[in-house]
Amino acid sequence: MDKKAAFSVTILLCLIAGCLENQPIQLNGTEINEYKGEKLSSINDFRENSINGPQYINISTYRLEISGLVNNPQNITYDEVLNHPSYAKPVRLNCVEGWSVTILWEGVKVKDLLSEANVKPDANTIIFYAYDGYSTSFPLDYILNNDILLAYKMNNATIPPERGYPFQLVAEQKWGYKWIKWVTKIELSNNTDYKGYWESAGYSQNGDLDKPKFN
Repeated sequence: MDKKAAFSVTILLCLIAGCLENQPIQLNGTEINEYKGEKLSSINDFRENSINGPQYINISTYRLEISGLVNNPQNITYDEVLNHPSYAKPVRLNCVEGWSVTILWEGVKVKDLLSEANVKPDANTIIFYAYDGYSTSFPLDYILNNDILLAYKMNNATIPPERGYPFQLVAEQKWGYKWIKWVTKIELSNNTDYKGYWESAGYSQNGDLDKPKFN
């Protein structure tokens, strides 16, 4: 797919989804609108542009799988993920459609989870998979050299299903299509050519904000 067609598909998807939510999302927790003097966007300020609409996951049977090039594969529950040290920071999400939001994200560091899985030396790529079939990848060093969060709260409230419950990746300095929601699996790989859903449609593999949006 060429660049113009890929962008047209994105816009069409947004229009079909109705772009902005018509009804306020019901939250588990009280949303805050400011953090340390910084104004935050609302959880309702996002546009609905996921590939198959919001996903609703049964948390009692949910497991986060960490597999591939690891010595200690993981298959952990939601509560087991939450038992890891928690971190919070405001991060801005920028969408290729032209909108952005600043949210206070709270979650666990992905590299803490990887430490327990004991990544093999030949791994150089990390692939995230979502409940709805979406996927995206990053160089492993991006995760190891940064405090990238797998978030379970936004603006002090539990991430609702419409925004990626139970987990959303906070892919700092990357376009919004790299911020995968409803994460169910993390795979360690040596396949640097792996292309996720939108990357296969022509979007940039690295997704860096300061570089072209298309390959």
